[in-house]
Amino acid sequence: MAGRTVRVGGLPADLPPDRVADKLTIHFLRSRNGGGEIADVQVLAGSQACALITFEALEVAQRILKAKNHVLSIGGKKYPLEVTAHVAELSPDEVSKEQTAPGHAAVTAPAGSQTGSVPGRHA
Repeated sequence: MAGRTVRVGGLPADLPPDRVADKLTIHFLRSRNGGGEIADVQVLAGSQACALITFEALEVAQRILKAKNHVLSIGGKKYPLEVTAHVAELSPDEVSKEQTAPGHAAVTAPAGSQTGSVPGRHA
């Protein structure tokens, strides 16, 4: 996924996320907008609503980032979009997976257990 995902801001806050996702998909599929095949669209709601769009090919994401003036038209209104590269933030679970050597599982002790002790044995 590295490099294939863009962050899109400037979304209309007054529309349902599924409708916004549909409109973004149509906009970014069009070749005249620099678009191409899309793998995933996630609309993240909130006061600063944004979307993460992952393209099938890295080249498409790069074209989208180079294109200027992305404007989403919905119901006669025009929404200027802010398109930037998305840098993934790893969750603590993903970080532990990244730091584990290939072929070895990360092991964490259950809460309240003592590391180094064996059940049934006393030191």
